[in-house]
Amino acid sequence: MIERAGIGTVALVGAGPGDPRLITVRGRELLERADVIVYDRLASPRLLRAAKPGAELIYAGKSPEGNALDQEEISLLLVRLAQAGKSVVRLKGGDPSVFARVGEEMELLAANGIPYEIVPGITSALAAPIFAGIPVTYKNVASSFHVISGHEDPDSPETSHDWEAISRLSGTLVFLMGVSRLQAIASQLMHHGRSPQTPVALVRWGTRVEQETVSGTLADIADRVAAAGLKNPAVIIVGEVVALRDKIRWVEKRPLFGRRIVVTRSRSQASETSRLIEELGGEPYEYPVIETAWPDDLTPFDAALANLPQYDWLIFTSVNAVEMFFQRMRHNRVDIRSLASVRIAAVGQKTAQAVERYGLLVEVVGEEFIAEGLLDVLGDRIAPGQKVLFPRADIARRVLPDALRQAGCDVTEFDAYRTVAVADETQELVTMLRSKQIDVITFTSGSTVKNLFAALEGHDAADLLQGVVLAAIGPQTAKALQERGLQVDVMPDTYTIPALLAALTAHLNGE
Repeated sequence: MIERAGIGTVALVGAGPGDPRLITVRGRELLERADVIVYDRLASPRLLRAAKPGAELIYAGKSPEGNALDQEEISLLLVRLAQAGKSVVRLKGGDPSVFARVGEEMELLAANGIPYEIVPGITSALAAPIFAGIPVTYKNVASSFHVISGHEDPDSPETSHDWEAISRLSGTLVFLMGVSRLQAIASQLMHHGRSPQTPVALVRWGTRVEQETVSGTLADIADRVAAAGLKNPAVIIVGEVVALRDKIRWVEKRPLFGRRIVVTRSRSQASETSRLIEELGGEPYEYPVIETAWPDDLTPFDAALANLPQYDWLIFTSVNAVEMFFQRMRHNRVDIRSLASVRIAAVGQKTAQAVERYGLLVEVVGEEFIAEGLLDVLGDRIAPGQKVLFPRADIARRVLPDALRQAGCDVTEFDAYRTVAVADETQELVTMLRSKQIDVITFTSGSTVKNLFAALEGHDAADLLQGVVLAAIGPQTAKALQERGLQVDVMPDTYTIPALLAALTAHLNGE
């Protein structure tokens, strides 16, 4: 986008159909750089987390119940923000050119000399059907599709729709914003020649965790939708392609489909967990309650690094310890060759992999998420009198270093990092818990338990968590929950994230 001195820019960005991963790369780039984001009701709230610190967020949603701002106000707002020198993103659900009144905004921006850019998005008219297992075209079934506004009243003499012409179309009909007028739409199509047995489906919140589909025919779809209590926003699909759904639907078959799962790990570690949840069909809600920071006193850390060659063993119990250790080595300009004669042990495969990314081999790997597992596999490899270096978290349990001392080893411990409590967006989490929008909370350490409950202080945590599945990575984490009077619903036999999600999947599916 070409910028002019003293004046800002506006990007009219399609947010996609609901799943935040379906925004375009360009749309995400602009979101991350924007000074102001003016967003719609149908844009995923998770996309707003991409905003840079200090970015202004302005809600401009519209719904059948009313509008936060009317269209003229929104268009004028974009002009005023750009004239103030701001970089603005107007974030619209779906594609900005499909029933989103983008033309009016473009006209006003152009009239005022505001530089602007359009970023297309995936429209719900295509995404919602295919996420429900309904392709809008299919060989020998439908060779065209037609997107029609359902917002107009089909029974009004003022309607711009030619219902006779629409009813004669041989392709798939997709109606947007038409749930409240579903009965009238079906009646008009049947009145103008469509068979009452024509298949119909409504997909609500397509591509999102709340996705829900109701199928029927033109003759009975309104009654089926009413019985299901299905409300807007939903896409209406009319045509023979709807009958394919029973054979080829795919999202709903994923084991965590329809489940929203809270991930309490630190933000730097949450991405892998979130990715696995998404692959299983669930929606991760990242609510990190911990983050890592440097120790208040780095003197012991630096002293250990200055004397690395004197140690026989270096033991890591977490990925965080590995990353902080090697970051500090680089900062202090300590040559990695000073570890040439040091043998390395790690708790868990992930920790070992983190070490090996630095070109070092791990000799001994213990069971993940529990330090005692490393004692079992070390066996007689470690001898009395050997010097052991043990970088750890400030709140780490002392089981392993104490056991090594009892075995006659000379153990040097130091804090490689601090675990710091964070509690961002607590009110949003509380609101979601109260409205039963959270299905599962996962915990990966005792500190995630402690800090979540600290964040919920002032609220009735037991009441908020009623009906929520609580999943613990291992026995120490489970103990922290039980000490607060809570039942642990899921704990895997192997203390890893994949095992935790496998156990959670089995639990939720009654296995």
